[in-house]
Amino acid sequence: MTKQFFLILLCSILILGCTTNDQYSEDIDQKNTININIGNEPPTLDWSLAMDSTSYTVLNNLMEGLTKFDDSLIPQPALAKSWEISEDGTTYTFNIRENVNWSDGEPLKAGDFEYSWKRILNPTTGGHYAYFLYDIENAEEYNTGKITDPDKVGVKALDNNTLQVKLRRRASYFPSLLVFMSTFPMRKDVVEKHGIKWTEPENIVTLGPYKLSSWRHHNNMLLKINPNYWGGKPNIENVNMVMNENPSSALALYESGELDFADSKSIPPLEVPRLKDLEDFKTTLQFRTNYIAFNVKKSPFDNPLVRKAFAASIDRKSIVNLIQGAGITTASWIPKDMLGYNPDIGVDFNPEQAKKWLAEAGYPDGKGFPEVTFLWPDVSFNRVIAEALQSMWKEYLGVKVDLINEEWKVYLSTINTNPPEIHRAGWGADFPDPHNFMSLFTCNSGNNRTGWCNPQYDKLVEEAAEETDPEKRKLLYNQAQTILTETDSPIAPFYITTQQNLIKPYVIGLVPNPLDMVLFKNVSLENK
Repeated sequence: MTKQFFLILLCSILILGCTTNDQYSEDIDQKNTININIGNEPPTLDWSLAMDSTSYTVLNNLMEGLTKFDDSLIPQPALAKSWEISEDGTTYTFNIRENVNWSDGEPLKAGDFEYSWKRILNPTTGGHYAYFLYDIENAEEYNTGKITDPDKVGVKALDNNTLQVKLRRRASYFPSLLVFMSTFPMRKDVVEKHGIKWTEPENIVTLGPYKLSSWRHHNNMLLKINPNYWGGKPNIENVNMVMNENPSSALALYESGELDFADSKSIPPLEVPRLKDLEDFKTTLQFRTNYIAFNVKKSPFDNPLVRKAFAASIDRKSIVNLIQGAGITTASWIPKDMLGYNPDIGVDFNPEQAKKWLAEAGYPDGKGFPEVTFLWPDVSFNRVIAEALQSMWKEYLGVKVDLINEEWKVYLSTINTNPPEIHRAGWGADFPDPHNFMSLFTCNSGNNRTGWCNPQYDKLVEEAAEETDPEKRKLLYNQAQTILTETDSPIAPFYITTQQNLIKPYVIGLVPNPLDMVLFKNVSLENK
């Protein structure tokens, strides 16, 4: 009996060992499948609620918007075959393509956009990206409860193929905004029929190049070609999205041939020196700024002197070295290569000045400073960064900072409900315009988790959004960035991301871009 039990136990262990890498359990042709690692479980595939980069990657391949970007990041027609703009720049009339069907065969209608946009703006939905549509007439008023009639919001389906959008003021970037997931159309009948389960594979309807075939939570998602896609059949039949949060394990999968593409979340920093000389290794500077967020509602960070002291204690060059060049240093907010980037703005590393600011705040050499908590998401190389920051604040300020990490989904919930005194954050561009960065910290932004509100800052951001002269916009953004990163300092930017990727030589057409949009419809596999 003992021998038989041992054999049974051994077989069970072997079976379990196989299931840890069980992403190929479905009957799919591996020669026509691209395998990637998305790292963590997407918190949601409801694009009225999605707010993170993982959900963004999945949804970009399941859905499309009115517009799409070309290789130069200029918006081009997508679900809208064309549009007209009124002479004053405030009314857009979109002509919806007639030959677009959802994955269940139902035709796309202009009303699907109207429903989707008014759903995210409805305050009961709780969409953090609702502010994204505040350029629309009465959108902010409806979202904040100042008006309760959705018919007063400036978006209306004039007929099944015509969508009219009225803006509260000119916004030259508006067509670019319509590439983003929060503006995707949505089927009212599907949402209302299935409720919170409408995004499950058996219920969800989409209209992008792929459809959701299966979702094995915390393991993998499988996307298969959508036969109803209007834009032509993709080259690759399946996209297998593995959820492996361990960079070392993910890299092993890539090197063994089980992954065809891996980005920074799958590359341990210590492995970069070995990998960077490989043909597979690619780098792309991102429109993504990483920052420390201070909760200005919680003492002692209700004092801007304390916030500036912490910002001046960050040795940004050391951090970039720690993460093996996966970024470039910055103390300003707007990322490099985007209109308004100004490396001369912000609180730079200056330990002596940091001590002076902390002393002025009433904590000379850190004496009497309370214990505070720094929260970071347990992904990628955030642990290395968190421990480095903890050490810097101890060395240069004499203060103790406790570290706490949370799984991605829990972390997002925490910073949205009750963020601690300090947390690690980052912002990647949703569209390639500085308004996308600057509007993040306006008073009514759903993604502003600092509790900070400065009407003068909001006024400058609003003026810059309406301004059409690039040089005048730069001047306005300089003023606004100075308030954000020097005067009030609710955040401390510290590096701009350089995305590090591993791409197998047989993967053709997968070209990373500054928006980190990973689209598979035009990718092919040659001699895999």
